[in-house]
Amino acid sequence: MAAVLLAGAVASTGATAQSANVPAGPGAPDLASASDVRTQIAAMLADMKPGQGFAWRPLLRDGARVAAIEIWKKPGRPAVHPAEAEYAIVLEGAGTLISGGTLVAPATRRADLIEGERIEGGTTRPLRPGDVLLLPAGVPHWFGITGDRLVLLGTKLPAR
Repeated sequence: MAAVLLAGAVASTGATAQSANVPAGPGAPDLASASDVRTQIAAMLADMKPGQGFAWRPLLRDGARVAAIEIWKKPGRPAVHPAEAEYAIVLEGAGTLISGGTLVAPATRRADLIEGERIEGGTTRPLRPGDVLLLPAGVPHWFGITGDRLVLLGTKLPAR
């Protein structure tokens, strides 16, 4: 069963990813407290421009590995990440996930991102705070937003 998470349709949401100066490597923080998470979400919401559909900001970093907060206010395009699995926890808000099936009209945006027009034959699931999602590399996924936003804590994992 292919359950999913995050996404990578930044361009299609009219949004830009946001980066933060998060230390990496030896001596870098390896814990973000609940207060740190709440503070980062509040800061990201304050920084989002009117009409911006997506914001991404690292919370913890260890070299190329990143645990990031993602805030979705608008759905992106259906996506596939060919070489990375995605793991996420829903922190706030609600949405609808469609995963699996076939990506229709796929177009490669970057080496790590293929977007399409829609997913045919996928499985639809509701998303709520506390839900944990794992999408294997290569599995199409998309989610809609229920309410004003969907907030995820996510990371990408290299495919085996």
